[in-house]
Amino acid sequence: MDVLTENFSLYGKGFLGTVELTVYASALALVLGFLMASFRVAPVGSFRVLGTVWVTVLRNTPLTLLFFAVLLGLPRFGLVLPFQVFAVLALGCYTSAFICEVLRSGINTVPRGQGEAARSLGMNFGQTLSTVVLPQAFRSVIPPVGSTLIALAKNSAIAGAFSVTELLGTYKTLNELGYSIIWSFIWIAVGYLIITLTISAVFNVMEKRWGVAR
Repeated sequence: MDVLTENFSLYGKGFLGTVELTVYASALALVLGFLMASFRVAPVGSFRVLGTVWVTVLRNTPLTLLFFAVLLGLPRFGLVLPFQVFAVLALGCYTSAFICEVLRSGINTVPRGQGEAARSLGMNFGQTLSTVVLPQAFRSVIPPVGSTLIALAKNSAIAGAFSVTELLGTYKTLNELGYSIIWSFIWIAVGYLIITLTISAVFNVMEKRWGVAR
């Protein structure tokens, strides 16, 4: 317990850093994922190509490499922002590719006749997607979206290697201070467990309220 009690502020700072990364990157991933899923099922060919390229490139790029590209590459083009913002961009964009595919799979579960009925009533693509298809698709994708965001929370540990304050990075300071590395990692694991269990609990509540009955 000494590792935790004597370094509570350090753990707290790292914990809050991970929470902030998770929240902001999750919001970005959900927005971009929804946008790219819309592009992938759009009737416009150029939009479908853009969505496909986005998903293909990001899903097949190692997250660490993406961090290097964003945190070290963008400043070379004159875009200078805090490293935490760059980390949110890297995490959010990377995860959006997986959110996109989850949403697209949910859209594909909606019977084709639903969209055809909406179009027969005079709805355009945007209206059909937002008022008919997505509300039904949302109910079936709650669990996989939750799992994807849990993976995002754990992936945020990579940000510590790029001078971003987060939970895993606290072990460096603790190691320098001579604390047991084993107990340092145990308390770090507890912190991640709190975050992931919280996300899981939120999505369990959402699934019970809005999920498809099985």
